[in-house]
Amino acid sequence: MESQKKYPRSFSFEFFPPKTEEGIARLRATWQQLAQLKPRFFSVTYGAGGSTRDRTLNAVLDIRDSGCDAAPHISCVGSSLDDISATLELYKANGLRHIVALRGDLPSGTASSGELRYANELVEFIRRTTGDHFHIEVACYPEVHPQARSVHDDLQAFKRKVDAGANGAITQYFFNADAYFRFIDDCEALGISVPIVPGIMPINNFFQMARFSDMCGAEIPRWLRMKMQSYGDDTASIRSFGLDIVTELCDRLLSQGAPGLHFYTMNQAGPASTIWQRLGL
Repeated sequence: MESQKKYPRSFSFEFFPPKTEEGIARLRATWQQLAQLKPRFFSVTYGAGGSTRDRTLNAVLDIRDSGCDAAPHISCVGSSLDDISATLELYKANGLRHIVALRGDLPSGTASSGELRYANELVEFIRRTTGDHFHIEVACYPEVHPQARSVHDDLQAFKRKVDAGANGAITQYFFNADAYFRFIDDCEALGISVPIVPGIMPINNFFQMARFSDMCGAEIPRWLRMKMQSYGDDTASIRSFGLDIVTELCDRLLSQGAPGLHFYTMNQAGPASTIWQRLGL
């Protein structure tokens, strides 16, 4: 973990682009509340195959125009090089300099994966076509990407992204701090030297999160799953216990050298702000 302690702390919050006017207003209220915490940046996700590109950009510009740094996501699977180039030019034309580059998901019903298949190819393409214009964040997986054949292969995939020009990384969320610490040690052994910020998922709706975790490979410890299930439909108890668990996780990560936290907010300010306050940030 020693290498991570040298980086300045970075706190950030992630949103998804809303589809309706009501959703846009709700998101604006959310980021305005979280902006009071003075995070380093906000990020906005990007739909499969670039399906939300304009909504992603609109949300980012709305945030940026308030004086906060905002980073749109960009993905490559299901997109042509022309599509990717056009998106990069659009981001550049709007004065954006910070992006999150991901492989992304193939849109349902699409057969072709596009001209770039992996995130390292996307990072390399961004560097080749835009030089150092963008600060590039990438994703990594302390508990191993669900499609990786082995821990070794997954670490090598992450190293390729860093070697291609990534400036930093944000992890998939997790609930086992030891998985993160072991991952950092493995990255240090491979000579990976970028800040690796833990992704944090506040527990608000446990059953929804459990379904999502099963799909994305985020491990929910058996004891935690059983405890949450024991509350049944008692949402107040689920939220209260979830806040305790995630606050303890964040506290341990920061006290042992993690270079910040990246909150997956699900477009809600309450849980992340409460954790922030409890941590005394």
